[in-house]
Amino acid sequence: MSEATEKKYRAKDYKSATAPVWCPGCGDFAIIAALTKAFAYLQVPPEQTAIISGIGCSSRLPAYLSGYGFHGIHGRALPLATGLKAARPDLTVIAAGGDGDGFSIGGNHFLHACRRNMDITYLVMDNEVYGMTKGQASPTTAPDWTRSKLTPHGTGIPRFRPADIALAAGAGFVARGFAGDPTELTRLIVEGIQYPGFAFIHILSPCRTFRPEQMGWKEQVHPWPDEPTHDIRSAAERVLADDGMGTGILHREELPVWRPPVVEHGALTTIEEAFLA
Repeated sequence: MSEATEKKYRAKDYKSATAPVWCPGCGDFAIIAALTKAFAYLQVPPEQTAIISGIGCSSRLPAYLSGYGFHGIHGRALPLATGLKAARPDLTVIAAGGDGDGFSIGGNHFLHACRRNMDITYLVMDNEVYGMTKGQASPTTAPDWTRSKLTPHGTGIPRFRPADIALAAGAGFVARGFAGDPTELTRLIVEGIQYPGFAFIHILSPCRTFRPEQMGWKEQVHPWPDEPTHDIRSAAERVLADDGMGTGILHREELPVWRPPVVEHGALTTIEEAFLA
């Protein structure tokens, strides 16, 4: 195909024929729009993309996209994504999920994905609630949130702070976006995909159904006051002083990317013979 007739991908080329079943007003609609616009900006062929997810409202994402996808089990998006990247380093691999999936049962995988630093992008859509299972407190829920029948007096447990934990675990790219600002979110996803290593993007995504008060986040979010840091100490000072509503790229540092060695094992029959010997 000549340069003159080369296909130009548009955002709609990355969407499947399956319509999202999220609640009206869910922030995840804006996130899928930002992701497909980011792919179109980068002109990544759909067949070169792979979206890996776990369980939850936001983890339905692979079904709504036209590239490769894998809807995994609860909390296992990151090990699945890293395994795929190890086997197919040519693919643009995106891991996606929510705050419950990523920071509860998937919390340990999150820590090690940060320090391992494989070249994948991790999008966490955080609404501070278990939405798919009807409104329980999640790891990022404030300790005094009392609207859940399971915790009518609040959890009394300090919330999980994703950006802080990512920095402490060694992530070289840490950003926070807001579903209500899809243009800025698209930019963050583009830069995350372009970053050579593990890029963590924490996305504030309001849940209109179980956390209607989050619709006020639009007046609360604000950009980080400075340019991204390249020093983890400076980044830690900034994030510890933040109110949890700062958006943009917090930290970007060039770190060695881990690429597992490719070992040729030969034909499957050879492997079976060696195993049975």
